[in-house]
Amino acid sequence: MKESRVPKKHNTLKKVQPYFWLLPSIIMMTVFIMIPILSVFRISFSEVGRTGKIKGFNGIENYIAIFEKPVFWHTLMNTLIWTLVVVGISTIFGFILAMVLNQEFKGRKFVRAVVIFPWATALIIQSVVWKYIINAEYGSLNVLLSKLGLIDHFVNWTSTPASTFAWECWIGIFVTVPFVTFCVLSGLQSIDTSYYEAAAVDGATSWTKLFKITVPLVMPSLTVSTVLNIIYVFNSFPIVWTISKGAPADQTHTLVTYLYQLSFSEGRGGLAAAVSVVGFVILAVFAGIYMIMSLKSEEVS
Repeated sequence: MKESRVPKKHNTLKKVQPYFWLLPSIIMMTVFIMIPILSVFRISFSEVGRTGKIKGFNGIENYIAIFEKPVFWHTLMNTLIWTLVVVGISTIFGFILAMVLNQEFKGRKFVRAVVIFPWATALIIQSVVWKYIINAEYGSLNVLLSKLGLIDHFVNWTSTPASTFAWECWIGIFVTVPFVTFCVLSGLQSIDTSYYEAAAVDGATSWTKLFKITVPLVMPSLTVSTVLNIIYVFNSFPIVWTISKGAPADQTHTLVTYLYQLSFSEGRGGLAAAVSVVGFVILAVFAGIYMIMSLKSEEVS
């Protein structure tokens, strides 16, 4: 009987052991992620004073208030455009740049170091630098173009909401391309060269190798970079806030900068929490779609 009990205790301990090691992570996720999320949901259904004090439950009044604001819908559209443009263009350029950096050429290590610099530098610093570059009065872009004789007077590059938002998108692309580049580059370097050698023997062209070998084998890395980029770009704050703070007339806001203004500039914490929940739901829906597509692709394979 004693011999039969030992294996049972051992098996029980073996089953419990993974949860024991996961316990610190579970506690941290609960304290730093789940509790704040639940707190934001609670605030979004509450009346909040300018000091941040919760006065009581007010149902869906905060959501009705933000949905009635035209600026909210314009901000939501800005956020979707911002995310699609930055992620889409940076993915294309990042893939092309990764293909170039995967080739053998003199000075490749130096070029790789230069390419990663925009991503390695703090985003707020990048934003401030670009704000001075495009400044209408003393910006280096105007000075450079003037010395080259391309312009005869300094140009106000952010004179309209559309031009301001376009520059913000460009800065977002500029700082995002390096991340995509090195994610794709890691996937390219893991591809066995024998695939290309076999394709060359069969007479495959460069385009055939690209679409039949490179793209399918690098797709896992590209998918990871795209998903992470959507999350990062959707929630990005420093670029828009540093360049325009939503000006002029709240026309260049994204959801993150808009809720920041509502909460800290206007003292309307309940409305800010409601905007935050809307953004959370949008990302949750996207994450759910991605999970379903990933599971279906695994079943097929």
